[in-house]
Amino acid sequence: MWRRAEVLTELEFIELRYGGKQAGFLRGFKAVYLGLIMNVLIIGWVNVALMTILKVMFGLPDDQVLMYTAAAMVITAFYSSLSGLWGVAVTDAVQFLIAMAGCIILAVIVVNSDKIGGIDGLKAQLADKPWAFDFFPSIGNNGAAGGVYSITWLTFVAFIGVQWWSSWYPGAEPGGGGYVAQRMMSAKNEKHSIFATLFFQIAHYALRPWPWILVGLCCLVLYPNLAVPREGYVMAMNDFLPPGLKGMLLVAFLAAYMSTISTQLNWGASYLINDLYKRFSRPVSSFATEDVAEKHYVLAGRVVTIVIMAVGLMVSPYIKSISGVWEFIMECGAGLGLVLILRWYWWRINAWSEIAATVAPFIAYAVCKFGIEGNLVTGDELAYWQGNKITFFITVAFTTVTWLVVTFITKPEDDKTLSHFYNKVRPMGNWGKFTLSANVGKPGYLVLCWISSIVMIYSTLFFIGKLIFKEYSEAGIYAVVVVVSFIVLRYASMKTKILE
Repeated sequence: MWRRAEVLTELEFIELRYGGKQAGFLRGFKAVYLGLIMNVLIIGWVNVALMTILKVMFGLPDDQVLMYTAAAMVITAFYSSLSGLWGVAVTDAVQFLIAMAGCIILAVIVVNSDKIGGIDGLKAQLADKPWAFDFFPSIGNNGAAGGVYSITWLTFVAFIGVQWWSSWYPGAEPGGGGYVAQRMMSAKNEKHSIFATLFFQIAHYALRPWPWILVGLCCLVLYPNLAVPREGYVMAMNDFLPPGLKGMLLVAFLAAYMSTISTQLNWGASYLINDLYKRFSRPVSSFATEDVAEKHYVLAGRVVTIVIMAVGLMVSPYIKSISGVWEFIMECGAGLGLVLILRWYWWRINAWSEIAATVAPFIAYAVCKFGIEGNLVTGDELAYWQGNKITFFITVAFTTVTWLVVTFITKPEDDKTLSHFYNKVRPMGNWGKFTLSANVGKPGYLVLCWISSIVMIYSTLFFIGKLIFKEYSEAGIYAVVVVVSFIVLRYASMKTKILE
């Protein structure tokens, strides 16, 4: 559906789905909110990750670490501004291969070292930590019973039952979006966009994590009492890699860093130029010809890319915790996700619904953090609130009620806007009187696509893991599940007609 929309950016979609001044406001607001504010936070935490690597690997002081990170970012901004999305896509493909190769080499060397003794030795040395091999965490009421890492029941419910549909977060936006939508919209056709996105899910969730997981498990044996756990990975690089391979893995990390930064810079610049500057300040009609306009926008995009880079660098030293930024983004997007999904499937969603769902989490988050937690909850009660992520549930509930009320007290989008969107994108779901004019596929098969693809991705993840840990009978079972789920996915996809 993203591909059928034929928009240049995710935010351009807003004025295809909605109409009126409120749609224009939402598009402009999100251009600044996502393209600048959220974008520099993401860039900041990526910089913090690279700075950690440089600091631990070379023992550099903070000012030098920031200087080298800035140099890497300048190089990335330079080629991103010259090449745009095409260059980002091509370099991403190469950088992915370099990064994966480096991480696999490190995992093989560390696992087969004398201190670990291969997979059998790793399993034996972690026999007293059986939780290390569990996919699901230990679930209890106190969060860390008996020294075993665990989470509370409410936190588990938040992760497994609420977060995936309610929260906006970069790279996995409910309803699709961000740089994943960016890639879908740049694909040759609908079929290419679907299979490319499916490959991304397999590569991202099933292939890429295992080298990290293996080194992480080894670090539990090698460095059992680390004060800063995230430093263990880099310590393993320092302790087990000879100079040549250590340099190669550093290059691999730089490749991963540059891949992420180039995507973020291009993504943010596209929002600020296409959805703010071009839409509200210098439209195409203000230029003599379209060619002149396009050249101007390309130049403006390059300038904005450098500006985003500079702001990201200024923010980076103030980000002390990657997880802290992540939690802030999750909380401030809590409840928005359902609107981003339903705008594809329910005609009644309007621009005011999305505006309310975007603003409401900030209100709830502020009240919880500075009102309830700051004044009413202390000591053990505060730990209980934070451990159970009660603020997350409050924010989701408040946001959901707010946008539902706003949806029903405001007028729906006019028939012309809805008819144009429906006939162009051909979505399924509840589209009222528009459904009869061009009904495509059956929603039930779309749900089957969703479930079978999730089963396939997780089964692929477990299949690879069982092979690595020499549990071949279980690996065979997961292999069968992967094949069956793919067959079901293929069948359901044809029935929904999304591959036509």
